[in-house]
Amino acid sequence: MTAPELALTERFQSAFAAAFGPEFADADPIIRPSQFADFQCNAAMGLAKRLGRPPREIAADIVAHVALDDVAEPLEVAGPGFLNIRLRTEWVAAQTAQMAAAEDLALPAVAPQRVVIDYSAPNVAKEMHVGHLRTTVVGDALARTLEHLGHTVIRQNHIGDWGTPFGMLIEHLLDVGETSPEAQLLATDPNAFYQAARLAFDEDPAFAARARRRVATLQGGDEQTLAIWRRLVAMSTTYFHRIYDMLGVTLTDDDLAGESTYNDALAGVCAELEATGQARLSDGALCVFPAGFTGRDEQPLPLIIRKSDGGYGYATTDLAAIRHRVGDLGADRIAYVVGTSQELHFQMVFSAAREAGWLPEDVDAVHVKIGSVLGEDGKILRTRSGSSLRLMALLEEAVAQARQVIDSLRADLPEDERAEIARMIGIGSVKYADLSTAHDSDYVFDLDRMLALTGNTAPYLQYAVARIRSIERRAAEQGVEAVAAPRVVDPAERALALQLLEFGPTVALVGETLEPHRLAAYLFATAQAFTGFYEACPILKEADEDVRAGRLALAALTRAVLVQGLALLGVEAPQQM
Repeated sequence: MTAPELALTERFQSAFAAAFGPEFADADPIIRPSQFADFQCNAAMGLAKRLGRPPREIAADIVAHVALDDVAEPLEVAGPGFLNIRLRTEWVAAQTAQMAAAEDLALPAVAPQRVVIDYSAPNVAKEMHVGHLRTTVVGDALARTLEHLGHTVIRQNHIGDWGTPFGMLIEHLLDVGETSPEAQLLATDPNAFYQAARLAFDEDPAFAARARRRVATLQGGDEQTLAIWRRLVAMSTTYFHRIYDMLGVTLTDDDLAGESTYNDALAGVCAELEATGQARLSDGALCVFPAGFTGRDEQPLPLIIRKSDGGYGYATTDLAAIRHRVGDLGADRIAYVVGTSQELHFQMVFSAAREAGWLPEDVDAVHVKIGSVLGEDGKILRTRSGSSLRLMALLEEAVAQARQVIDSLRADLPEDERAEIARMIGIGSVKYADLSTAHDSDYVFDLDRMLALTGNTAPYLQYAVARIRSIERRAAEQGVEAVAAPRVVDPAERALALQLLEFGPTVALVGETLEPHRLAAYLFATAQAFTGFYEACPILKEADEDVRAGRLALAALTRAVLVQGLALLGVEAPQQM
């Protein structure tokens, strides 16, 4: 199967070369959907500037040289030189049949890469809050999509598991005992444990002194202290698993690569940068000054890699991570799914790593900027007390609200089935609302809107899948079987088929741009196209047996696309709703 835009691009580029010379063979034909036809080629204006000729004259030359008879009806030149393209219905039908027969729904072939994705990154002994939601679900959707396209994805959960707070946490764990009820809070309510340790640090000078000594002992590599630290981290990761399991994300313990991972490499990072002259002392701190970054005083902006007290910061760890990810993991591409506030930091780290030779020009490093989750007041979503909203509480509330709806609408279903549907809808609604928004934009968290059965929501898409599955069940009961090739004849069938053919290109585009909201928008448009088809083209009520079987096949392909697309976003589709 060849996606329409790809087929048209190849034909038009061949025409450009034939009409204007081989140097035009890679010119962009600018194929776009059109309200006047199926697609439009908008290349004539740009080519006219290069060739110094009128656009309509260029358009006429293109028409004379392009070979589209098997793909499209005769082209129409419109306006200043637009080329309106209406695909032949039989060509659309043939491509749809090939898509239906392909196990992977005819995904385009891409050059495989090793892609490292840094996402989620909660802190040990601290509860995950709503701010962690987006980095987790966006990163996971990207990992799923890239793997589906054939890339090797290496997940890196860069948890906060090192630094000065751990002296305080270790001492508090020793005071209360690892088997105490308070210690068990690390797996259920880690904030309570952290706050108790913080209170002891602030109010008990003796405890504070012990905590500071413990930091030095930990960083010095004392094995007994390290053993306690490992148990502390393990107890906290139990909590992470509860969140990840509830969200249905693909992170595991094998993906943990916290700050501590790079501790032994930090001195070497500084020594190497200092030896090459890239790093120098400034006010007692060791800094690098990546080219092109200046402060308000127009002076070079420093990236501190060793503090004046000898400690290391995030920049040092991130540089060590890049060196490891390129040199040891063999990354062709690295994606950092981190908040927008870190944009300058990552720009400077990437620049410094390139200057050091640790990030070669052929390795792409991208900051996937994550916006904020807002409350109805337009501010960062928080509890009434002003603290960060617990992620677990938010997810539980989403499932509870979904359960209320399911109980009221489908009391006929067994208890366990209603609970499972509520989980899929509640969690799916939260994830989809996030993923349907451009990742660098803020959005308002509104559970009522997220759970609505209308609009661009998970329940709308999940219901579309459930409706198709219901049609398929009734078809089976009536002995109606779908044929191999979906029917593409009537206008509504054709419109749905054209929409389905965009699935592969859309998934490939998400892999290129790292923008999952493009897939969400595609799935919503697909569900809408199915609604239009279903209203215009009866399936089970159709008298003609062949038409009925062909339309059932088109519905089945739609279901497969919606289910696969939702799965790439990490959203499940219930069997019924």
